[in-house]
Order: sequence, then C-alpha cells, then structure tokens
Amino acid sequence: MQDESGQIAPVAAITGGAGGIGRACAATLMREGYRVILLDHDENALDMACGETGATAMALDVADPQAVGRVFARIDQAGQGLDLLVNNAGIAIRGPTLACRPQDWDRVIAVNLTGSFLCAQAAGRIMIPRKGGNIVNVASIMGLSGGLYANLSYQASKGGVVNLTRALAAEWACHGIRVNAVAPTWVDTDLIAPLKAEPGFVERVGLFTPMRRLASPGDVAEAVAFLAGPRAAMTTGHVLPVDGGFLAI
Repeated sequence: MQDESGQIAPVAAITGGAGGIGRACAATLMREGYRVILLDHDENALDMACGETGATAMALDVADPQAVGRVFARIDQAGQGLDLLVNNAGIAIRGPTLACRPQDWDRVIAVNLTGSFLCAQAAGRIMIPRKGGNIVNVASIMGLSGGLYANLSYQASKGGVVNLTRALAAEWACHGIRVNAVAPTWVDTDLIAPLKAEPGFVERVGLFTPMRRLASPGDVAEAVAFLAGPRAAMTTGHVLPVDGGFLAI
C-alpha cells in the first residue's frame, strides 16, 4: 500500500488488537502513516475493531505456535514486510497466590510471555533478512513492582516481558532491530473492569499515583508510537513507564 506521496507505507502488526490499547495503537499508528494489521483471538471483537479503525484483521491466538507461524507467514508473503510489531496481547487472572491454580498460571504465562516470545521470533524472521524493524512490547508497572493487588501470574509474566525486551534488544541490535517496551499503569480498559467495580479502587490507585488518574489507551498508544518512531532512533532495550509517576514514589 502506498501513501499519498507514492511511498510504500510501513506495516505494523498489533497483537491483542481488538482491545482498548490495541485499537488506540491502531488509530495512532495509522495517523503516523502505517498500514496496520490487528491480530486477536476474538474474531467478533476483531471485526468491530477493524470497522472502527479501518485496519486489516487476522485472527490469532498468540499462545499457539503453529497459528503464529501461519499468520506471520501470511504477512511475509504479502510482500510488504513488517516494520513494527506491537506485542500487546495479554490476560489477567487475579487472586491470592494460594488460590492460583496451575492451569491459570500456565494460561497467563502462555499468552503474556510465551505469546510475546513467539510473535517476536516470527517477526524477527521477517525483519532480520530486511535488516531493520521495531518491536514494542506492552509490559506493565507490575513487571517492575509488586503492585497493589494480588496478581502473581500477571506480575511474573510482565517481569518476563521486561527482560525479554532487554535480551532481544541486545541480540538484535546488530540486525538494525530496536526492541523496547512500555510499562503502563492501570489503563481504563475492559481488562480492569472487575477492579473498577470494587468500591474505592480508583481512589486507592490515585493515592499511589502522583498524577491522580488512570491511564487512557491513547496515553499508551502515544508512547508506543514514540518508541517505534525516528525520535527514538538511538533507543533500544528501554522500558518506558506510562504510569503517572507510580514508580517514582
């Protein structure tokens, strides 16, 4: 696909693309001139997100290695390459550690951490021969702190995403690939709807957040676009908090 100047538009793939952060990233990146492919396991939500944003849709369960291979092969076979991967797919199964079932732990790790690895690996197979690209992983403040609520599997998975980012950045810099991450605070999306329903949740988060508010999906999307763009050309292996100051106190 060409833009109005006749240049080939860069291609961005966003996992978890049907969710609030994914849709916001799509809208922001399309304004930056990207051709966007939204990847999500929820096909109905994916259709709605693509209708809203104008992006292309591909169904994908990021925890399925064979499915990841097939979808990224289709992206590669389209012939326009892959310039940016946003590893945004994530789930949370909250609760105290003693109540955490092994199958719940496995599912959260499979989506949040293994899915990020599988998609980064598949993207690397496209980007490395072309000698360039960007990966932005969506980590969390929970990967850098113990958090305020019991959520061990999520916290462990996002800590893994933080070091996955650093390790890939160090390994792939020689191929012209930058790998960074954003670490959002609680973002006002469906993922935290159960927490928002708890009395006092917003007030408690505000007490520990100097900016006294939740993040919006657009806040995260703007940080993703910055890390993927030319103004961050010398930045790799960095984890950028989008947290209203939560980690500063």
